[in-house]
Amino acid sequence: MNWILLIIAGLFEVAFAACLGKAKEATGNESTYWYIGFLVCLVISMLLLIKVTQVLPIGTAYAVWTGIGAVGTVLVGIFVFKEPATLWRLFFISTLIISIIGLKVVSH
Repeated sequence: MNWILLIIAGLFEVAFAACLGKAKEATGNESTYWYIGFLVCLVISMLLLIKVTQVLPIGTAYAVWTGIGAVGTVLVGIFVFKEPATLWRLFFISTLIISIIGLKVVSH
């Protein structure tokens, strides 16, 4: 269950990064709503991370959380914000995913 919560926390990290990107593009009240979304996602992500680190090792939990956030944010950048999907970007994202899976496998 803690691994599922950690994945959800990582997804909320992706969401708060995406909210920042959308807030940058928005104007007026719309940007305010995106910043509120950022704060809500940030709080949820942090609370879930705090919860899972009570059971999972902090080093593993934090690395997986940031890894999910990094991979997800790059993918959101590619698909939502039309950032380039170069061979090297995809290669290094793939190695990051493999590393996250490896941490899950070797953690107790």
